[in-house]
Amino acid sequence: MIIKITSDVVKNRRMLFAYGSAFAFIIAMVGVSDITQTHEFILPEFAAMAIAMWAFRDANWLRKPFNICLAPTITSLIGFVITQFPLMYLFKVALTLLAMLLVLAVLKSNFAPSLATGLLPLVTDAHDWTLVLIVFLLALYFMVVVLVFQLHKNLDHKQSQHVRPTTAFFIIMVAWLVICWLCGLDQLAAIPPVIVVAYEAIHKREYGVKTAFKQGFSLTLSAMIGSFLYINIPSWPVVIISDLLLMLLLSVTIRVRMPALYAFPLFPFILPGDTVHFLPLMTLLASIFTFTCLSIYKNRDAARSLITLKHDKEKMKSGSWPGQ
Repeated sequence: MIIKITSDVVKNRRMLFAYGSAFAFIIAMVGVSDITQTHEFILPEFAAMAIAMWAFRDANWLRKPFNICLAPTITSLIGFVITQFPLMYLFKVALTLLAMLLVLAVLKSNFAPSLATGLLPLVTDAHDWTLVLIVFLLALYFMVVVLVFQLHKNLDHKQSQHVRPTTAFFIIMVAWLVICWLCGLDQLAAIPPVIVVAYEAIHKREYGVKTAFKQGFSLTLSAMIGSFLYINIPSWPVVIISDLLLMLLLSVTIRVRMPALYAFPLFPFILPGDTVHFLPLMTLLASIFTFTCLSIYKNRDAARSLITLKHDKEKMKSGSWPGQ
């Protein structure tokens, strides 16, 4: 009994330290930006990485430490280069997504935050190499933390790569971009937190309607809270501290472990002009379309797998199995 209580106390202290470290990092990003009066140090996906790696200890984000630095740096460079092209914004987004998925395939990685760091230069219309440099330095810092504290220890370093779900993900994203083009909603067509969650979801073994609803609802509520506080509170430190506490409350209340919840409140800080006012609505629409498509795809994929399994069992029973 005493051992169990001691173990719980140690576990709670570690969890408190992990969340405290992640929150301190996120607040520091916003604080530095507030002092320097620039948005360049606010990188929403690194808020999600801090929560996922330090607090959640997400195996999918930890298993390949070198990709923590390599993948985001390469994708941010891709996004930055494509941003300079004289192309339509939505075409830039599609081209960036395609290039990033190819890079992840080459690296044999499903490191989802890389998609967000690649889209960041497009979202902010970056024309300065400083953004790529900051992404590299922060990604390097996260890699070093993982290696020093051995957060990847005992994790399987092999990551399964499946072409079919990745292709389906790209098709869904392109379909969403086409809808945005037809409706004249180009500016907020690429919402990195939604895209990252969608990419992770399509690679999950199971993904039902209930999960899709919880993710869409949580992300939309996160966008609403983040936008409301950013618009109505002039102090950036007060905004981010309030955001983090409310995201923690939201996560506990809805019982959802989603790093993107902590990235969304930072998104209004980097959006150009008055687009922040439309962020909650666009998040809702993007979530409805994306997660509905994902749910349909995963259900059909599960049904297809079940049919294949039954067919294989029948072959085994009839003695027509290859090699028999």
